[in-house]
Amino acid sequence: MNADAQLMEHMMNPKNYGEMIDSDATGMGKNPQNGEKVAIYIKVREEDEPIIEDIKFQAIGCTTTIVAGSIITTEAKGVSFSRARELISVTLGMLDNQTPEDAACTEMVVLALQASMDTYLERKKDKDFPMISYIIKTDCTPKEEEK
Repeated sequence: MNADAQLMEHMMNPKNYGEMIDSDATGMGKNPQNGEKVAIYIKVREEDEPIIEDIKFQAIGCTTTIVAGSIITTEAKGVSFSRARELISVTLGMLDNQTPEDAACTEMVVLALQASMDTYLERKKDKDFPMISYIIKTDCTPKEEEK
């Protein structure tokens, strides 16, 4: 399946979309400019380090947010927290090559993933620790075209 077909598949049939009632932790990524947000729910298995056994996401956002959520949660499912952090780092490093709108949507999803892992780690110390939310740094306002 080529890249365009994969993107279309994630758009038409998002993977891992929905709520996870019995999650071990939830994290939120937010865009204060337009009110969009993404929640990522994780179920964690403890081994040498925590493993994301299952993952789901919900979004109030555009198609790009849904596609990014589908792709990123698919990549994060079944991996260790350290591998998920690498995924976040690599993804954030690629945002310079995207339009401001796409970059903001993708950043929101990876920040929600980071927030869910951070919430999980904090809840190991304090089971009543509240859900962590991170706010994007990317400005998703389209720039005026040069004249």
